[in-house]
Amino acid sequence: MARRPADRKIYAHAKLRRLRREHGMNQVDMARALAISTSYANQLEQSQRPLTASVLLRIAEVFGVDAEFFSEAAGDRLATDLRAALADEACGVEPPGAEEITEAARDHPEVARALVALHRRYRDAAEQAAALAAPGRADGALLPPGEPHDEVRDFFYAHHNHFEPLDTAAERLAKEWRLRPGRCADPLTARLAERHGVTVVQAPPGHSPDARRFDADAGLLFLSPWLSDGQRAFQLATQLALLEHGPLLSHLCASAAALTSPESRTLARIGLANYFAGALLLPYTAFHTAAEDVRYDIELLSARFGVGFETVCHRLSTLQRTGRRGVPFSFLRVDRAGNISKRQSATDFHFSRLGGTCPLWTVYEAFSAPGRILTQVAEMPDGKRYFWVARTLTRGGFGHHAPRAEFAVALGCDLRHAHRLVYAEGVALTDPRAATPIGLGCRICERRDCAQRARPPAGGRLAVDPDRRPYVPYQVENGGRS
Repeated sequence: MARRPADRKIYAHAKLRRLRREHGMNQVDMARALAISTSYANQLEQSQRPLTASVLLRIAEVFGVDAEFFSEAAGDRLATDLRAALADEACGVEPPGAEEITEAARDHPEVARALVALHRRYRDAAEQAAALAAPGRADGALLPPGEPHDEVRDFFYAHHNHFEPLDTAAERLAKEWRLRPGRCADPLTARLAERHGVTVVQAPPGHSPDARRFDADAGLLFLSPWLSDGQRAFQLATQLALLEHGPLLSHLCASAAALTSPESRTLARIGLANYFAGALLLPYTAFHTAAEDVRYDIELLSARFGVGFETVCHRLSTLQRTGRRGVPFSFLRVDRAGNISKRQSATDFHFSRLGGTCPLWTVYEAFSAPGRILTQVAEMPDGKRYFWVARTLTRGGFGHHAPRAEFAVALGCDLRHAHRLVYAEGVALTDPRAATPIGLGCRICERRDCAQRARPPAGGRLAVDPDRRPYVPYQVENGGRS
């Protein structure tokens, strides 16, 4: 049985060793600075003894790090990535057990990251080879190396989806420009015209699927005619971020080692501009106060600030300012096929990079109840439980022939925070029977008793239970025999 998160002890392992080396200390120097014995310091670095509260406080004081520096979230996420890489059937290796993989990620994170990176390069090379071998492809061009979107997601995850310099600047400007909730579009349009000589015009219907298109040479900003007032204000704020805070956006991207290509830095810059737009329309202090007052009621916050449901969800996932933290949320947007087009996280919830996600997750059930808010207590294979809120939304123009896109968005938090949400009223949060067992996708999920399973479980074959039909791959692959 998995140990409950509350029972887990905090081990320093490689993180303390890295801190010591970055400060040019040996173990004797560190032990002296922390007022502990050298043998105790060695045991801490070898994960033989857990950190105590007093030692944690002393480490924070000596090395200038927050106690959250030793959170297991990053290690758990690395273990998930490593498990996914080793479970890839194309690699032809029998993956170690979950416990061995967790220990490898915890005690040797650099080795684990190198293995994950090697696997990504292998997948890229395999895809390029398949593309070159595809019928009708004669140009010999290789696909772009790497996965910029993954690098950008890692970049945001490393910052817990919170960028204080952008929040501070946006909050100051919102006050300076006297922006009023729900009435931001006009003053932002005036700012673009007066400060930057940019004229905002409505794009002709049906000519472009883009919500915003900027013609720098002509000084024209084209906005889709189908945008709501809140969406229009968001696009204006994004353009202002790119024009007025370009150096800050570039600095944040340039300082990130995770962004290794021009493509990933460009994507990250756009993501940061969107972050700034949300922070400008929903200033941190005012929005955080309102969220706490209404117990994170998304619809009430949407009405109060004049923005859409998705924008509120995304902003709620960024409220991690020191001294004024909100509920740490994970946020994602998916389509009916399971493609995740947005995912941000201030929690330790891990999104699978390979093989899709879990069909038992409430975000997929939302498509069967359009427009309704659904809730779920979900339990991961490691015993961690999360509370999820999900709802569908539609994007696109008006009219019978107008193309539209349907998505589901979800907002989730660790179960210990669920009581702060209005959506948890009447939900049996402490009853284990109320939790839905989900996983990170059939490719790497360890559950052996899931009726929805589409692939064999990770970590070996199923033991045959005489009272239960074992997993059998799709019968066509077995010549039609089960």
